Amino acid sequence: MATTLEGTILRGESFDPIEGRVIVEDGEIAAVEAARTDSTDIVLPAFVNAHTHIGDSIAKEAGGGLSLDELVAPPDGLKHRLLRQASREEKVDAMARSLRFMEESGTAAFLEFREGGVQGVDAIWDALADRRIDPVIFGRESAEAMHAADGFGASGARDSEFSDLRAACREAGKPFAIHAGERDPHDLTPAMDLDPAFLIHVVHPRDEHLDRIEDEQLPVVVCPRSNLVTDVGVAPIRELVERTTVALGTDNVMLNSPSMFREMEFAAKLADVSATEVLRMATHNGAELAGKEYGLIEAGRPAKLLTLDGDSDNLAGAEDPVRAVVRRAGESDVKDVTL
Repeated sequence: MATTLEGTILRGESFDPIEGRVIVEDGEIAAVEAARTDSTDIVLPAFVNAHTHIGDSIAKEAGGGLSLDELVAPPDGLKHRLLRQASREEKVDAMARSLRFMEESGTAAFLEFREGGVQGVDAIWDALADRRIDPVIFGRESAEAMHAADGFGASGARDSEFSDLRAACREAGKPFAIHAGERDPHDLTPAMDLDPAFLIHVVHPRDEHLDRIEDEQLPVVVCPRSNLVTDVGVAPIRELVERTTVALGTDNVMLNSPSMFREMEFAAKLADVSATEVLRMATHNGAELAGKEYGLIEAGRPAKLLTLDGDSDNLAGAEDPVRAVVRRAGESDVKDVTL
């Protein structure tokens, strides 16, 4: 059975706004057609949140005024203490609520750094019951967690020596990703020496790091709201975008809501990059890191789509639909999510 979505379609890799329709058949975009329509809806690809810590949902807004290390450094940062104190049921319920929020606000997939070893991976699978959002789970703390998950997520090269776990990922054919350059530049080179699938944060790269990122086409996930909350600085988003694939993540739920609308608006107003580039960071680029074929509205791709009410009080009268989506739209504008 075919479903038709009409309105302003943000089509293809350039998100060119066209008046028309998207025809969906059996979960796939069958056609994208230019046509006259009375609909004021805006149809865009669903988001991919490229870096999350959903387990932190048990401690939203905890730790005000603490430093980054005091908040999240393993093993005794606040988040890790709170995670140890919470019951499995409490953690699963809190994660399930954040996942529902993400799904209902248009996120098709998320790349999760999952604390708690194998038990942590099992817990988020329980939280995902009955959800349509696609997880890409990076286990932490052990090779066993990596084998139970989709890959391994390293805290940072200053925290431990990860070469054995990197080798285990390579042998298992699974991705290895790592935080780097969040506090300072000193862990960037050892992180890149591990040949990761991508880096997270890269707030403090030096020229030699940017050159190497470009030469090796090493993708980067930026989390600007998180970086300002923890007072570590601002990633050079424009310079990174000019050199490699950059995706957008919301990071710790303890610090920020997992809202891609808020992250896009913040990134667009903070960095000297176009709204089109920010939307690409929030959709197609994240999908590439997740190994998914969606993130664009093109025939033949999976139909992971978000429909906004272009006639809402917030969006009515917007002259540039891409800028309106990136800089203005929010959860209250969501009309439908096709996953």
